[in-house]
Amino acid sequence: MATNILLGPVLSFRGVSKGKWKVSALIGIDESDKAPKFVVDGKAASKSLVLLKHGGRQYLRYDLTTKQGDQERKVEYTIEGVDEAWHFTVPGKDYAPRMAYVSCNGFSDPSSIRKLIKGENAVWADLLCNHDKQVRPDGYMLDKEQLWHEPLTHDKNLQRFHLLLMGGDQIYFDSIWEDVKELKGWIGLPRDKQLEFQVSPELEARIEDYYLTLYVGRWLPTGRGAWGGKSKTLDAAQAMARTPTVMMWDDHDIFDGWGSYSCEMQQSPLFKRLFHHARRAFWVFQMQHAADQLPELELREDVRVRANDPLFKKIEWSKILKGDALALPLLDQQPGFSFAHAVGPVQLLVADLRTERSYEQVLGPDTWRALKAWLRQIPENGRKHPGVGCQHLLFMSSVPVVHPKLTLAEAFLDNFGSDHVLDSSADDLKDHWTHDDHEGERLRLLETLFATAKAKQIRVAIVSGDVHVAAHGVAYRKDVGPQDNWAQIQQFTSTAVVHPSLVSVAERLFFHVLDSVGRITQNLDVNTSAEMLIFPQSNRRVLAARNWLAIELDTGAANATGSKLWATWRCETKDGLTNHLMAVEPTLMPVGGIAP
Repeated sequence: MATNILLGPVLSFRGVSKGKWKVSALIGIDESDKAPKFVVDGKAASKSLVLLKHGGRQYLRYDLTTKQGDQERKVEYTIEGVDEAWHFTVPGKDYAPRMAYVSCNGFSDPSSIRKLIKGENAVWADLLCNHDKQVRPDGYMLDKEQLWHEPLTHDKNLQRFHLLLMGGDQIYFDSIWEDVKELKGWIGLPRDKQLEFQVSPELEARIEDYYLTLYVGRWLPTGRGAWGGKSKTLDAAQAMARTPTVMMWDDHDIFDGWGSYSCEMQQSPLFKRLFHHARRAFWVFQMQHAADQLPELELREDVRVRANDPLFKKIEWSKILKGDALALPLLDQQPGFSFAHAVGPVQLLVADLRTERSYEQVLGPDTWRALKAWLRQIPENGRKHPGVGCQHLLFMSSVPVVHPKLTLAEAFLDNFGSDHVLDSSADDLKDHWTHDDHEGERLRLLETLFATAKAKQIRVAIVSGDVHVAAHGVAYRKDVGPQDNWAQIQQFTSTAVVHPSLVSVAERLFFHVLDSVGRITQNLDVNTSAEMLIFPQSNRRVLAARNWLAIELDTGAANATGSKLWATWRCETKDGLTNHLMAVEPTLMPVGGIAP
């Protein structure tokens, strides 16, 4: 009997434990249908877990965990009743994963689709053709950059990437303001009426339904080729089915600008209910946890500033998720969804920059403590302790930490307020780490990362999206010598995989302003600076093109003497895609090994 898959499969990376590569898979089916069997690596997967039942549908999670060997290998999995076989590739034990990074998988405005150079999924198609030889269309031609990777991956019947990092805006909920008539009416109300607007039970149900059903329509749209059919639609659904994902959220996963509206608006009854349902949907569909496991956020009552900043009580995630072998490694004693992975010589820290965001706050104090506690336990560079050390730390920030600072635009838009949900200009600027209201916290973040790099003698890099351009920046300490390259934090900005870049006349003018302002070095304090570098193989600081990013170590073993981290952007043009490469050298070790 054929299985009607309504959503998925969506793979999620759950970590490495005792030689096992932990992966889960999410699918959606009719509530009346029997849960189909999964077969992974030739064996039946364990019994499915029901994450949520809603609107006549059920969403199930399966365990596709498999063993790591000494060498990497490709794993096949199938779903009973679906004439399709999918694969994902597992790195060898203690080896670094090869990673692809994307962000902004959608449109903030449906009319934006008219701005695209090529089809909606053209950049996804390129990523998939780089990743999996099996999905390449007949007559597909490789370029010189791709030829470098063929002997190491596809010629060995492997896939290129082990992980797909998704840096926010995996789905765009901005359409809720148009599609739900009560919300469309709310937009036209005077501000004082908006702030006191009460959510009726009927509206609450419509909001909940919208957040829980849009994932189906956007992540496995009915217009694409069905699984098992002859058509191999190269889109986000294919990518998420063939590469375990690491997902973080950003504003559009809630709605545009969340966290950057006024404190009064953020705490209005309507905004609170919208966030409640967006958070629950994110927990189920992107984090793949059961809906009934999600605790409510509770405001702290012992702080005077709670009227301005959302300071929530700590959550004991280790207690809540105890017993779930596939639980994400959420940092304990923090109210948000920040989590971290350690894979061979690479450590990956995924920060939740939305749960506690306000006008003047990005992360709350308990989250800062949790982040610093996790950073302290990172093992020292593996050249002193082969097989157990860290060489590169990747910090995932949905919004760039190093980006051109638009001071005049900030001052101009701040005078006009930023509470209009259909005008994103002000809240986009307010979102930036470079905004005056966030500069102190940006410096705290960089100093924390510098301290970790020095103590562990590792390299730190930041990967980010959100801003719809490709860019390369660096933050550095000025009080150390060039031999101390731990004091240089590279940032790779890659965005967007679907959303159009800056292509209209007004956007092109803004792009030239952005590129010009990007030439100015930002002095954060007497010892710390940040600047935009010339984007690799170009003559600009930013590149206005849809793109995706590959992040790979040239020697992936934890016991290697030191590995470069290579970043390769693939950027869309009218004639194809261009390659832009740069490398982060391993830490230059002091004489005699790691400093005490």
